[in-house]
Amino acid sequence: MKKRTLYSIALILGLSIILIVTLFRPQASRYEGFRAHRMVAHAMGGIEGLTYSNSFEAFEANYAKGTRVFEADLLLSKDDELIARHEWGESFTKMMGQEKVMDPGTHAAVWTFEEFKNAKIMGKYEPLSWDDILDLMEQHPDMYLVTDTKQIEPEEIDRIFTKIVESAKQKDPALLERIVPQIYYQSMWDAIEDIYPFESVIFTLYQTHDSDDEVVRFAKEKGLAAITMSETRANENLVSALNKIGVPSYVHTINDPKTILKFKRMGVYGFYTDFLEEDDAGRVGWLEYLGL
Repeated sequence: MKKRTLYSIALILGLSIILIVTLFRPQASRYEGFRAHRMVAHAMGGIEGLTYSNSFEAFEANYAKGTRVFEADLLLSKDDELIARHEWGESFTKMMGQEKVMDPGTHAAVWTFEEFKNAKIMGKYEPLSWDDILDLMEQHPDMYLVTDTKQIEPEEIDRIFTKIVESAKQKDPALLERIVPQIYYQSMWDAIEDIYPFESVIFTLYQTHDSDDEVVRFAKEKGLAAITMSETRANENLVSALNKIGVPSYVHTINDPKTILKFKRMGVYGFYTDFLEEDDAGRVGWLEYLGL
């Protein structure tokens, strides 16, 4: 009887271990390319509690954690060079800890390329130019880059994406296969398509007033790679309709695993994040498994 009890306990423990491993093992993706990954590092990812840095060190830290898809904020400098920065303005300059290294008269101004590169973020993080990002992509052949162009007027889009395409072609045309433009309104598709037919395009919804039906129709018509939306825009009907046509939904910007679980139950596939890791989106937790 005692041996039978011990055997039963051992069997239960063994089955429990198998169940735990199964539940918390990252799920394999049914997609390829950048969509094989569920996490997108917002503004190259957070570092030491800092967000929006778009810095070299943020890239390094998040790549080391297993992230392979990076979003970069892209702006044109005063002298028309493409750089990775979220915005211009005095408050953002202070947020990045750059006010002490820049002349007070420049805090709210649009900087030159040289000023941008010389102003280390928080006194220690290296700002990235577009050419720097291309170098990173060349050095890390499994890295994908999602664009977040902060200037979206038609003439600005033309200048920015012409620079993106021409510089990538000059370095290595194959890099264009791993560059994923985000568009903010439907007509932006045509503007970018006229410059270069990118393999994958994301439609992000935070600036559009399109209805859910219009979004789904456009995604199907253009064969979009994904739709990205805010927490408030995400809803079960939209996500379900997109899933039916094979277009995954991403939600931004999520830094709480419990919130990921909430949206995964809705059918959301991926997430933009500052601090979470790839496995945080891919694994199945107990609550999800039990439907709680």
